[in-house]
Amino acid sequence: MKTVTATEAQNNFGDLLMNVQSEPVSITRNGKTKAVLLSTMAYQEMKQQALQQAITEGINSGEPSPLNMDDIKRKARQRMDIDVKD
Repeated sequence: MKTVTATEAQNNFGDLLMNVQSEPVSITRNGKTKAVLLSTMAYQEMKQQALQQAITEGINSGEPSPLNMDDIKRKARQRMDIDVKD
């Protein structure tokens, strides 16, 4: 994964957008990673994988219950390390 500073990202944003089409780019500030920029396609694939994993986990849990899409989405977001507000 390519790494750039926040200043480099700001000054070369157009190039950065082009680069993330082929691989995610880590953005640092003061030597610490603060963000990762990725293409829309990569983000959608990540969301799909997390959702599929949450669905599979629910099916394999052996606990029969109606599907609750809000619960499935919450679990998928947790897998993606996104802050979830209940």
